[in-house]
Amino acid sequence: MYRDEFPILDTTVYGKPLIYFDNAATTQKPQAVIDALVRYYTTLNSNIHRGAHHLANVATEEYEQTREAVRQLINAEHRHEIVFTRGTTESINLVASSFCQAFLRQGDEVIVSGMEHHSNLVPWQMACERQGARLRVIPFSDDGVLDLEAYEGLFSARTRLVAVNHVSNTLGTVNPVARMARTAHSHNVPILIDGAQAISHMAVDVRALDCDFYCFSGHKMYGPMGVGVMYGKERWLDAMPPYQGGGEMIKEVTLEKTTYNELPFKFEAGTPAVGDVLGLHAAIDFMQRVGIDTIARHEAELTAYATEQMTALEGLRIYGTASQKTSVVSFLMGAAHPYDVGTLLDKMGIAVRTGHHCTQPIMDRYGIPGTVRASFALYNTKEEIDTFVAALRRIAPLLA
Repeated sequence: MYRDEFPILDTTVYGKPLIYFDNAATTQKPQAVIDALVRYYTTLNSNIHRGAHHLANVATEEYEQTREAVRQLINAEHRHEIVFTRGTTESINLVASSFCQAFLRQGDEVIVSGMEHHSNLVPWQMACERQGARLRVIPFSDDGVLDLEAYEGLFSARTRLVAVNHVSNTLGTVNPVARMARTAHSHNVPILIDGAQAISHMAVDVRALDCDFYCFSGHKMYGPMGVGVMYGKERWLDAMPPYQGGGEMIKEVTLEKTTYNELPFKFEAGTPAVGDVLGLHAAIDFMQRVGIDTIARHEAELTAYATEQMTALEGLRIYGTASQKTSVVSFLMGAAHPYDVGTLLDKMGIAVRTGHHCTQPIMDRYGIPGTVRASFALYNTKEEIDTFVAALRRIAPLLA
C-alpha cells in the first residue's frame, strides 16, 4: 500500500487518524519527493541554463533529466515538446493565449464540453471574447457521459480547436479522448486535453491518443505544487508565438528587435521552479516504481467498493455514474447542504471536498448548489471507506 512512505498520513485531526479523501484536489507527497526538494535547496540551489559554475551545471542537468522523464512518462516524440509551467491552469492559459493569437479570428469557433473544470473553460471564453470568436459546448447525459453524436455535429468550417478533459474532476468520467481526437483531426482541427485528473490514475500515451496538446499538474501526481507540464506537438509549438517575454525565452535582444529561443525555451520565460521540477522527477520515479497499472487497479477496487457501500445509504445520491470512470464519488445526502456534510466529516478526521469543484456548469446542469466529493489514491484503503460510510450513516440523522 506504500502508506508508510507518506508522512502526513500519520497526522491526527480532532484526535482521529486522518482519512484523506481529497486527492482530486491534491495528492499527498511521498518522502522521496520531500527529500528531493530538501536536497535541491540544501545542496544545489542555483539558477539553471545560465551559470558557468558547478551548482548551476548540476541543477541544469537534473532539470533537463526531468524533462526526459516526463517525455518517457507520456511517450512524447521529442523532449523539446515538453514545456514546464506552474500547473495545468497555466498550461491551458499558455495555449489559449499563444495558439489563439496565431490562429483564432473573428467568427471562428472553439469546442469545449459542459463538464470542463473552469481552468479549461474560462481561458477559452476569454480568448473568444478577445478575438470575437464563439464557444461551442458538448452536452452530457444524466449519468455524466459526453454526447459524441452532438460533438460531431458541432464542427464547422470555422472550428479552430477542441479542448476537453481526459477525466472529469467532479463526475470521474473517463472521456473517449482518442476517439474525439480522431473526429477533430478528420476536420483538420487540433485537440487539447486537460489531463490533470488522468495523469496519476492511468497510463497516458500522447502519441497513441494523437492529441496536439496535453496538460497536467505535478501536485495531482504525488509531486510538488507550483509545477506542471504543457505537452505540444512540435509543429504547433513552432507556429505559436511566445506566451511571456523575459529571460531564457530569447535568442538575441537589441533595443530594436528580439528573436526567440528554440523549443522548449521559447515558452519558459524567467526563472523556473527548479526545485519543484526536480521534485516532479521524484514523483514520476515513485509512480513508476509502484506501477501505473497497480495504482489503477487499486483505485478501481476502492471506487467500486465505495460506490456499492454508499449506494446502500438511504437518501444518498451519486452524481457521475458513467461505466468508465476513475476514483471520484460526488454525492449529496438528502436535502443537506454539502458544506454541512463536509464539516461534520472533518470533525471525524475525514477530509473531503465540498462545493462546485470549479465546475459550476455541471452543478447548473443538475440544478444543485454543489456536491460532496470523495476521491481516492493509491494509499487509501477499504477500511478507510468503511469508516467513511459509517460516519455518513452516523451524521445522516443530524442533517435530516
